[in-house]
Parts: sequence; structure tokens; C-alpha cells
Amino acid sequence: MKAMKAMILAAGLGTRMRPLTDHTPKPLLKAGGKPLIVWHLEKLAAAGFKDVVINIAWLGWQIPEALGDGSQWDLKLHYSDEQTETALETAGGIIKALPLLGSEPFLVVNGDIWCDYACLPHTLPPTTLAHLILVDNPEHHPAGDFALEAGRARNTGEHKLTFSGIGYYHPELFAGLAYGKRALGPVLRTVMEQDLVSAEHYQGNWLDIGTPERLAQLDQQIQYRPKLFDYHPH
Repeated sequence: MKAMKAMILAAGLGTRMRPLTDHTPKPLLKAGGKPLIVWHLEKLAAAGFKDVVINIAWLGWQIPEALGDGSQWDLKLHYSDEQTETALETAGGIIKALPLLGSEPFLVVNGDIWCDYACLPHTLPPTTLAHLILVDNPEHHPAGDFALEAGRARNTGEHKLTFSGIGYYHPELFAGLAYGKRALGPVLRTVMEQDLVSAEHYQGNWLDIGTPERLAQLDQQIQYRPKLFDYHPH
């Protein structure tokens, strides 16, 4: 089996982050003196990944200019350019990047989260098209997204958890889906009905860095608890 590839979703418009994103794409905003996307790259490199695909859109040219080819992290970076597209959303961005991701399962991480989950290469069994990392519901998303039952993700259930933005996907999940704007949620919900999605509940540190206030919160946490943010895969 080929080495697993990873994808960082970095093509968002960053509207909730304005005015910080008026001149800087969200992945290059800094926390703890380091661009958000660099935290992800360091973590993926430490976990053993070698090839990372990054989709870019809003002010996207700045990202390859800042990161280069990835050699400083012992990574090979590939860019999926959406700068001339209408916003493709998550599934649409993944579908566009499939030629770069190959025919084996791959990891996808939202660029605007911070989480100390160990994103190690993960094998998907034949009966599974996706494996999702779920977390406790934050204050800004109390209703959650998916229920968890005996290791499988469900559309319905008594207590729903929040999708962390970390998932492992088989390319077959996107087979037959037309190129263009497409959200990931409906794609996952369809295959959940066929019991093809596994999940786990991660109860470690996770933060959705979607607003300037949450970015400032992360920055403060890193300053006051730096050891918490030293990543060591386990």
C-alpha cells in the first residue's frame, strides 16, 4: 500500500475573520508566532506523512509563496488552485484535488482548527468509506453534527457530537460526483445511511479558530501553556 497522503483545506474566504483576512489568507494568520497552517504541517511531518495537498483560493498566491515546496518540513507540498473558481466548498475542493490525492485513502484536515489528535496514517476497512473524528460540542455549536453508535457515525441519535474537521476518506466516497460546488455534509450523510462511515470520540484539545476572538484565545493558550502545544505522535 502506498504511503497515505494528507490534504489541508485552506481555500476558505475567511469572512468571519475580517478584518484580519482583508490582506492575509486565514491559513497564514499567526498563533504563538507561527502561521496556523504551519502548525498542521509540523504535525503531519511528525506523524510520518510525506505528501500534503493544500487547496488555495482567497489571496491564495500568498500560501505557496510563504510555504514553498515543503522541504523545510521534509514534506512535498502540492497546491490545488481554486483562485479562479466559484467557492467549491469542502467536498468540491476535495473532488478537484483527487488527481493529486491518488487512489488510496487519504487524510483531510480543516485549516482553521487546532487539535492535538494524533493524525497518524489510518487504514480504512473495505466496509468503510470515511472515518470521522468527533469532539465535544463547543459553545458556538451546541447541537452537534453526528451521533456515534458502536463506532459508526449516524445521522440521528440522542446525543450528537461535533465533527472536528479531521477525517479519513476513500476516493470512492466521491465517485460519480460532478465537479463543482459541493458541501461535504450531504455526501457523508448519504453514505451514513448505508453504514459506511466509522467515527471516534476524541476528548483532547480542540479549537475551531473561526473568528478573531478564537484566534486570540489560541494565541493566549500557546503563550501560557506552551508545552501543551508541543506535538508528539503516539
